[in-house]
Amino acid sequence: MQNLPGPLKEVVEQLSSLPGIGPKSALRIALTLLKMPRERASGVGQSIIELRERLCLCEDCACLAESSPCAICADASRDTGQICLVPEWDALLAMEEMGIYRGKYLVLGGLLSPLDGVDPGQLEIDRLRRRLATGDFDEMILALGATLDAEATASYVKNLVESEFPGVSVTRLAQGIPIGAEVKFMDKETLKQSLVHRQKM
Repeated sequence: MQNLPGPLKEVVEQLSSLPGIGPKSALRIALTLLKMPRERASGVGQSIIELRERLCLCEDCACLAESSPCAICADASRDTGQICLVPEWDALLAMEEMGIYRGKYLVLGGLLSPLDGVDPGQLEIDRLRRRLATGDFDEMILALGATLDAEATASYVKNLVESEFPGVSVTRLAQGIPIGAEVKFMDKETLKQSLVHRQKM
């Protein structure tokens, strides 16, 4: 990559700093942009600039939206008794794609991670408190994942809700053996979660 012309090298370095894009992929993208007609390449650049200018965080749930409140928070048909806590906006999108959940959301903005220096002050904990203080919700669903950081965050949020909002029940997405899998192929942690969160039939 050292022998690239200056402008191309700069674009490759910028692209490869993005998550999931290595230097080779960045070079392919940059060369694709270079081969595009000027108007189309300009359009790509302009859409990236507008991405930052035209999007905002919803004042209620902290998800990305074109206006605040977002379409989900403004939807009067949603169940106002449930609030689902997700770590990032893409998790909200995954929940919505199922088409089953009809409650409200709050995007936490990440997970607690002491090793990475992420503490409660860097997450949307104050926004969560404000939402729960309205008294609208009787259930909070934790959809945070099953990593160590997710477990630490779930524990922190559960303790906070139990101490400050005892009228709100805290539930979590079921964890354990996925459909179509066999017990003999499961790792110990998955089997443990399956046993701990077993359900009555």
